[in-house]
Amino acid sequence: MLPGSVMRKNAIMDFDWLREQRSGLGTAAVIVMDQSTDVVKAIWRLAKFYKHESCGQCTPCREGTGWMMRVMDRLVKGDADPEEIDMLLDVSKQVEGHTICALGDAAAWPIQGLIRHFRGDIEARIEHKRKPRSRFAAE
Repeated sequence: MLPGSVMRKNAIMDFDWLREQRSGLGTAAVIVMDQSTDVVKAIWRLAKFYKHESCGQCTPCREGTGWMMRVMDRLVKGDADPEEIDMLLDVSKQVEGHTICALGDAAAWPIQGLIRHFRGDIEARIEHKRKPRSRFAAE
């Protein structure tokens, strides 16, 4: 997950270059999305997938994937509190590197990338939902 201009033009599909950009190829699977993609919703979908795929054997993954998916659900709807963004990041870091298999890391990294590169979009979604709607008198 790379920020806008890098993502559109200059991304080199190379493990080392992407690592320098604080991104990566993971298992070398690539999902291509255009500018119309709701990136928050796309990462929520990944969180939902990882929660479903967790075998439940280790606590960080069993509890963490469910918690991350529920917070992502609130972020998609704009119903989260702004403080939950940092809480989500903290939980993702508690899951990362603390599971028996790589599923915990795989679940944490998209969320970390979302917050790192699209935090402003998340905050704007929350702010938009909280703004009072103006009412116009019928004429």
